[in-house]
Amino acid sequence: MSAIAVKEVKERVIGDNDLVAKTVRNDLKEKGVFLVNLMASPGAGKTTTLVRTIEALKDKYKIGVMEADVDSTVDAETIEATGAKVIQLHTGGSCHMDADMTKRGLEAMGYEDLDVVFLENVGNLVCPAEFDVGAAKKVMILSVPEGDDKPLKYPLMFSVSDCLLINKTDAMEVFDFDMERLKQAVRGLNPGMPVYPISSLKGEGYDEWLAWLTGEIEAWRHGGTEIGG
Repeated sequence: MSAIAVKEVKERVIGDNDLVAKTVRNDLKEKGVFLVNLMASPGAGKTTTLVRTIEALKDKYKIGVMEADVDSTVDAETIEATGAKVIQLHTGGSCHMDADMTKRGLEAMGYEDLDVVFLENVGNLVCPAEFDVGAAKKVMILSVPEGDDKPLKYPLMFSVSDCLLINKTDAMEVFDFDMERLKQAVRGLNPGMPVYPISSLKGEGYDEWLAWLTGEIEAWRHGGTEIGG
């Protein structure tokens, strides 16, 4: 296995994150690169979900992944095995990525030859929701063991996301998780957001998720979709 490239992207004081995010988004649009900001709690299954998603799409798109974490390269090594281009971003203790950190990560990785880039944000349901990183779409993963009450506890994350994946549905019988109650709470915060139950462990429920994602990528590439952070 080759050595994982590591980039220190410690947060620095930037006056207008939204302005930097707009610059990042415009640059990616110009180069035809679709950036997904993937957010979730630690242990929700971001990396496993990414692996299955990359395996399903790598024959159609050239894919890159930015793995953001306080330290370590464990997740980046897992992603590298898929053949995707990958870089490990160390945030220096910061609990989120912002637009400037994302910009530096993209530059360090090199993205001009890619079609799709996933940013696996720092595991957190609070800070990442507050920062536009310049992505075309924000995707959130909630795992069944976390409980169906999370929209009530972390409303901003559910409000700003464009798509919600409910992972670890294979554990539904073990945990007291009410899918309909969860969906009702989500509709109150973000009525139009699609919700896709999946099991990344078993590969179940991926057809709808992949159809949504490829539809968004193609619509964006042809200028037919609204973009957000």
